[in-house]
Order: sequence, then C-alpha cells, then structure tokens
Amino acid sequence: MGLFNRRRKLPARHRPALAPSERVLAWAAVGDADDGAAVATNLGLWLPGRDARLGWHDILKAVWSGRELTVTPAEPAAERDGYLVVADAPVETFLLLDPGDLPHQVRARVTRSVAYTTHHPVPGGAGRIAARRVAGVDGLTWTVRYDPGTPADDAEVVAETDRLVAEARAATAPADV
Repeated sequence: MGLFNRRRKLPARHRPALAPSERVLAWAAVGDADDGAAVATNLGLWLPGRDARLGWHDILKAVWSGRELTVTPAEPAAERDGYLVVADAPVETFLLLDPGDLPHQVRARVTRSVAYTTHHPVPGGAGRIAARRVAGVDGLTWTVRYDPGTPADDAEVVAETDRLVAEARAATAPADV
C-alpha cells in the first residue's frame, strides 16, 4: 500500500484478460520487471507463463518463503462418479522482490476454498479427500489426491475411495429443513 492506503496500480502490460466479474486483489512483479507479474483475483491466480488463471480450488499447495512463492497446481488424473482424482502438476516458483499483499491473498483464498479435507488409508496406500468451493459454482467440488505409490487404478482402491467420498459427501450435506 502506498501513501494514504492507495493500492499500487497494476501496469497494463501485466494485466491479464480478466473475466467480466473478476477483480484484482493483489499483484507482485516476478523477478525482473520484464518477467511478468503474479496477479491474485477474486477468481484465482494468474501466473507468468500461463494463458489461463489457476482457480483457487486448483491450487493444492502454496508456500511463501519470504522471497519466493511456490505453487503446486492440481492436475486431473481421472474422473470418477462424483469426484475427480488429481495429482501434483509441476511445481512453479516465482521470485517476488516486492510481494505486497500477494502472499497473504494467495494463502487466504486457497485456504478459504477448502470446505472439507481428510486423509484416509486405502488398500496399498492412502489418499486425501477434499471438497473445495469453486467461484461461481453451487455446492462443493470433490477431489481425491492419492499418496505417492498408492495403486490408484486398483479395483479395491477405487471401491474404497468411492465409499469414502460418498461417506464424506453425506456427512457434509446440508440437513433438510
């Protein structure tokens, strides 16, 4: 924030193609000013080198080191009945010399998108079941991220995961009024 709590203005050259309802919450130049900018909006995170925004629900992990923002996006691995199996996409790290409010906004928005999360053992491994809020979508979006080495396509693993997701959905469903 500058003088009189005015927000720093995002330079036009770094402004992504925002959706009509999208607004910039925070931004930071990445590395050298010519490297682009990381831009947090109400709908997600725009990162240099990407043509599309990462929705808050698409970020599995975001870590701020004090100088670098490291983002681990989710990569769809399989679509199952009522949920998506995701895996870690390649980690992306960005040097932010003047981060401003960007790290705080990323943390707050990613955290706020998580409505439910729990880790369960499954045959031959384990997995994390999560329900995320997606901007503009009613209800929750369910995902499963298996631990490394878990046989995700094994019939017993799929059956147990289906059961666990159904149980979690039932536990989080609003009660009939």
